[in-house]
This record gives sequence, C-alpha cells and structure tokens, in this order.
Amino acid sequence: MSAYWISVYKEIVDEAKVAAYAELAGPALQDAGGTYIARGLPELTYESGEKTRTVVIAFDSVEAARTAHESPAYQEALAALDGGAVRDMRIVPGVE
Repeated sequence: MSAYWISVYKEIVDEAKVAAYAELAGPALQDAGGTYIARGLPELTYESGEKTRTVVIAFDSVEAARTAHESPAYQEALAALDGGAVRDMRIVPGVE
C-alpha cells in the first residue's frame, strides 16, 4: 500500500538552513524511492486558512517512507536543517 510523507512548515526560522536541508533532502528522498507530489505555499486556503509551506512525497509503502527517513542521507539533511524550521511531519498510508 502506498504512503505519503507530509511536512507542514509551521515556521521558517532560518531560510539558509532550510535551503541547505532541501538541497540534501530532495536527492536523499528521491534516491529512497520518493516522488514529490506537491511542494510550496498553498494557492488557496480554507477553514483555518494557514498559509504554510507544505510538502507531499509519495512512497510505495509506509516502510519505504520510514526507511527513507532513517537513511544516513536523510539524517544528514536533518542535521543541516538544525532548527531552521518548525515542522509537523507525518507518514500517512494511502487508500487502496
């Protein structure tokens, strides 16, 4: 069953750290089988209306997403982020 890695950036504290993270995280997650589905600020918002950067990445399974998160390459990206953003990150199974 597919899975989706969803990250919502509640606050960006240091743009340079976020950029350094993105430079490392993108290739690390793609090499681990992830496919970017959506990335950026919302075009429209409803209900609470939060204009927060959101990233959605598809993986073949929850286990594949977990393995990507735990990989040395992604851990290097997290080290580069080093408090540069306050995020809510989750892995959600797809509906099949």
